[in-house]
Amino acid sequence: QVQLVESGGGLVQAGGSLRLSCAASGIFFVASTMGWYRQAPGKQRELVAAITGGGSTNYAGSVEGRFTMSRDNTKNTVYLQMNSLKPEDTAVYYCNAHQGTWLDAWGQGTQVTVSS
Repeated sequence: QVQLVESGGGLVQAGGSLRLSCAASGIFFVASTMGWYRQAPGKQRELVAAITGGGSTNYAGSVEGRFTMSRDNTKNTVYLQMNSLKPEDTAVYYCNAHQGTWLDAWGQGTQVTVSS
């Protein structure tokens, strides 16, 4: 059974930091591309960052230089270090696992709220 469990969300002041974690089970983790997405109220879900099995990363322009995504293949876990947070980063953040055409799994989401 595929399971992605996010943690680390919360309330933080603008300029602060948070680290999100996503623990995966039931997937071939080292071969999966992992992503962090977010969805703000009234907006579409958008890609924030992604990391391949080999560790290559890409970021949305709005978070480039502030957010860092990493993975620990020994723990089947990915992380999103978020620094210099802005109120516009407020959203529910979702973890995604993708592999070929046979895996596209989502976590339940974790709320991040940045106060001004």
